[in-house]
Amino acid sequence: MTILLSNLEFYAYHGWHSEEKKIGANFILDVSVDFEPGKKVEELSDTLNYVEIFEKIKEVFGQPVKLLETLAEDICQKIYSLDDRINTINIKITKLNPPIANFSGKVSVQLQKHFP
Repeated sequence: MTILLSNLEFYAYHGWHSEEKKIGANFILDVSVDFEPGKKVEELSDTLNYVEIFEKIKEVFGQPVKLLETLAEDICQKIYSLDDRINTINIKITKLNPPIANFSGKVSVQLQKHFP
């Protein structure tokens, strides 16, 4: 089974350059979480609560880091801490309007993390 959270919008202060830490930037996040429920899903406890997943993402997003790669890893670990039935987490973090001279577009980091 897969839980998907798509097109989550955040304003945060992640980045390598000092101006990114002062000015901040807009980010878009997509995440899918694959898990094995082990039985028919009839109760919230049989599945993963997407509200809890969102809260973990929001918590990590509020702690500035220099690299999107670090952010993706931290979010994956935080989500995994919710439930050991999780098999795989796919995450894509996109920074809108990165501070690159003469650049028009977005940059993204994508991570697929498998758990035992």
